[in-house]
Amino acid sequence: MIKVFGLKVSYFTGKLEGYLRYKEIPYEYCPATVTYFMKVMPSETGAMQMPAVQLEDGRWMTDTSPMIDWFEDQYPEPAILPEDPVQGFVCRLIEDYADEWLWRPAMHYRWSYPLSSKLLRRQIIGEMAPDVPGPDWIKWWRTERRQHRNFVKNDGVTPQTWGHVEQSYLRLLDILSNVFESRPFVFGDRPSLADIGLFGPLFRHFSMDPVPAIIMRESAPAVMEWVYRLWNARASKMTGGFVSGVPEDLLPLVKEIGETHLENLNANALAWQAGQEQFGVTLQGATYQKVPVSRYRVWCLEMLQKHFQAVPGQARKALGSVLDGQGCLEPLQRLDGLASGYDPDGQVPFGNRSLPVYEKIV
Repeated sequence: MIKVFGLKVSYFTGKLEGYLRYKEIPYEYCPATVTYFMKVMPSETGAMQMPAVQLEDGRWMTDTSPMIDWFEDQYPEPAILPEDPVQGFVCRLIEDYADEWLWRPAMHYRWSYPLSSKLLRRQIIGEMAPDVPGPDWIKWWRTERRQHRNFVKNDGVTPQTWGHVEQSYLRLLDILSNVFESRPFVFGDRPSLADIGLFGPLFRHFSMDPVPAIIMRESAPAVMEWVYRLWNARASKMTGGFVSGVPEDLLPLVKEIGETHLENLNANALAWQAGQEQFGVTLQGATYQKVPVSRYRVWCLEMLQKHFQAVPGQARKALGSVLDGQGCLEPLQRLDGLASGYDPDGQVPFGNRSLPVYEKIV
């Protein structure tokens, strides 16, 4: 049985667990204690990042997106990536947006509001550091202070951008509420990669942290229902399939991704090419400043471009029409020759590598 090292409040641990549970892949959950997080994981994976997975043969993996691709090769049926290459690319686009853009509002709602932060600091220390010496109140204070500094203040969330950060979440709830009025999952009667990607922020953060959970329960109960429907989904019990094409109710989400996530990826990539450590960008009228440059996110844009180019000719033309109609095609293709060099030997999700984004904890 594989071992999954993470935390029960962790964004990406929840994403991977949702996938493994749906595919009915047996695993043992193991709390990522301070010892594992600070010593074992970096030596085995090259990253202080959770979740980390240890396979039965002793190999270690990290980074949920390539891990899920690897598991799909080992357990191909039923596939979470639709056969339709247009749908398949949109799934990957949604997953990348959920991983790398929704991270900001998820961390903001968790660490900017005392109602959430006071609870989460206790939960994290209780699971991750129960044996670390010292008074609990000091461990709580240090955790809360560190998380807010690293993942809110140092990620461009200011009084000027606060409203835009929260609107990203509220718009997503509106869009998904419309989707789930028509069908149980994003692309039909069973989960796709789009569902798994969205599950990361929407499960362990937005549906469980007190402040965003109140908003979801009161304004988007259909989304709350989807969260727990996916947590309870099992592939062997699914009988339906995927709809045809890209439904019109998903187009607003594609547009939102183009205006936020893809623009942010481009600004980050330009700053990385210029050798900068921080960048600024204006998104939907909100100006973010002093955002840390991430090589990993250059690789994310690079991989999205490669996936787009891998779509066969006629299907790529149809996909281009969908993306162009929502303002996504130009930012997807804007930068050529990104050459992030992040994974030159194609080792992901295996092998020692530099820290992917920053210390992605919870």
